[in-house]
Amino acid sequence: MEIVIDAGGTPRTYEIRATRAGRRVEVTTRRGLVEVSEVTRGGTAVRTARFMSNRILALVEHPAGEVN
Repeated sequence: MEIVIDAGGTPRTYEIRATRAGRRVEVTTRRGLVEVSEVTRGGTAVRTARFMSNRILALVEHPAGEVN
């Protein structure tokens, strides 16, 4: 998941990805915040990034890579 935000005139890009097999990326929106989390199979958040929704220019979801 790629997040592009407006950082005072200059766009900044952040990337959150599922780093291990079985993990997924979830997006939650509430009260002016967008939360992007990498989550384990059991539902535990490994890492989370929070952004103000009025600063987000784009959320880009990339397809999962091939599993070997």
